[in-house]
Amino acid sequence: MLSNLSIKNYALIAQLNVSFANGLTCITGETGAGKSILLGGLSLVLGKRADLSTLRNKGEKCIIEAEFVISNYGLAPFFNENDLDYENNTIIRREILPSGKSRAFINDTPVNLDVLSRLGERLIDVHSQHQTLQLADNEFQFKVIDSLAGNKEILGEYSDKLNAYKKTSKELLNLMEFQSNAIKEHEYNSFLLEELEGIDLREGMLEQLEEQYEQLNNVETIVEQLSRGYQLLSDEQVGVLNLLLELKQVANRLSSFGIAFESLDQRIQSVFIEIDDIGSELQDLLENTEMNPQLLDEVNSKLQTLHDLQKKHGVQEISALLQIKDELSHKVDATENIESTIAAKQKELTSLELELNNLASSISKSRANVIPNLIVQLQEQLHSLGMPSARFKIDIVPAKDFKTNGKDDLLFLFSANKGSNFGDLKKVASGGELSRIMLSIKSILSKYESLPTMMFDEIDAGVSGEISNRMGDIMYEMSKTMQIFSITHLPQVASKGDHHFKVFKEDNNNSTQTNMKELSPDERVVELAEMLGGKELSDSAMAHARQLLN
Repeated sequence: MLSNLSIKNYALIAQLNVSFANGLTCITGETGAGKSILLGGLSLVLGKRADLSTLRNKGEKCIIEAEFVISNYGLAPFFNENDLDYENNTIIRREILPSGKSRAFINDTPVNLDVLSRLGERLIDVHSQHQTLQLADNEFQFKVIDSLAGNKEILGEYSDKLNAYKKTSKELLNLMEFQSNAIKEHEYNSFLLEELEGIDLREGMLEQLEEQYEQLNNVETIVEQLSRGYQLLSDEQVGVLNLLLELKQVANRLSSFGIAFESLDQRIQSVFIEIDDIGSELQDLLENTEMNPQLLDEVNSKLQTLHDLQKKHGVQEISALLQIKDELSHKVDATENIESTIAAKQKELTSLELELNNLASSISKSRANVIPNLIVQLQEQLHSLGMPSARFKIDIVPAKDFKTNGKDDLLFLFSANKGSNFGDLKKVASGGELSRIMLSIKSILSKYESLPTMMFDEIDAGVSGEISNRMGDIMYEMSKTMQIFSITHLPQVASKGDHHFKVFKEDNNNSTQTNMKELSPDERVVELAEMLGGKELSDSAMAHARQLLN
């Protein structure tokens, strides 16, 4: 329940701090006193978007803080899911900065408006005069019926399946579009793929081919230089190897005369071994290097093919060609396997459709089962609210397509008078009748939904006398199991409250401020008397006020 509300720098409210208790709380005040301002401030902590124009002093931030006692409402999982600290006395704070930015906190943890709004929906049901218009809205009507039918869990399951169905439908459509386009491109893609597969692409092959081409194309020069190098090493008279051999012998004779000579001998020995190995490699290369015009043509042809493919696909690197090859391979494979993929996706969609139809059928049956009871309860409530001839006709009609909440259309018709035809609520019901219907629905819903607090903003508009007295009784009965607020202009309703607050305006320092206070028993008598007879208090109005309170 809402236990405390603090508002600072909001519209006509400079500073307000008020505590509330359980039961029925009635809020009264003259037109324009600021009751709607109070409701607007509360809506901000429930997740409504902020408006900079609501700041009373544009240079200071607006702070609205509400404390809720939530120990009996099973909200701990919500707090865990959203990484929030759970407290039996939870404080929600909303700040609007002069810059226009808005911040929200739950138990001092910053949250976004989505989290704030979802928590607010589970704390307070605010009924405004605008909400009465929702009576004619099918979505609201379904919500009422589904609440009575206990369809919350199955509707959640249906929603998950519907999302999967829509996703699979989209995937199937994309596959079929892909198939249509891919068939046209298949031959061309296959041709391109064969071209790339025909050259056995691999990383580094361009460099290898270019090197091989250079060697084959310059074989005479290579042989000439290899021969000259080998001759320089192995000539019997002035060859490097023979000279090194003599140097090696000199160093060997010196090696026994000390460490320095021994080290020099080892170094010369290493040089001799390395040069001797180079000579052997030069000889091998010379023996294995020969002209091969056929291989040269083959290498040249491969290089030309590679360059043509690079130009054709607009790339410079072999790695890019390999990537294109993989992409073409996937496209060709996908096209060749598309029929089996489509068949599997169609099978998956058929299975989901069957599951959806079964769920939708269960939802329809549970709705149909509770409708007669809903009609009886509504008509009984309305009969006691001065509408003895009120009748409802509510029918579930199978729909062709899956909807967000099942596969039903809803016919929700109303007749207020004997002999009159059934019609849409918004066409055949007056404002006062709509208010009474909405109160009846909320009263019935309160038996099926565990909501801590319900707030009615002038739901009694358009009614008076004994009917308003009965509406007050209904709200009082509801307040035995939940916290009820009623913003009202009617003394008959206000007199039913366990607690009575008055909203009023006062002038301070050349400015007008909205304030609010809880009335004492004597102050309640005066307030009710003024509501009955105006500011000029008469004995009869005072007596009537006392009678209402008693």
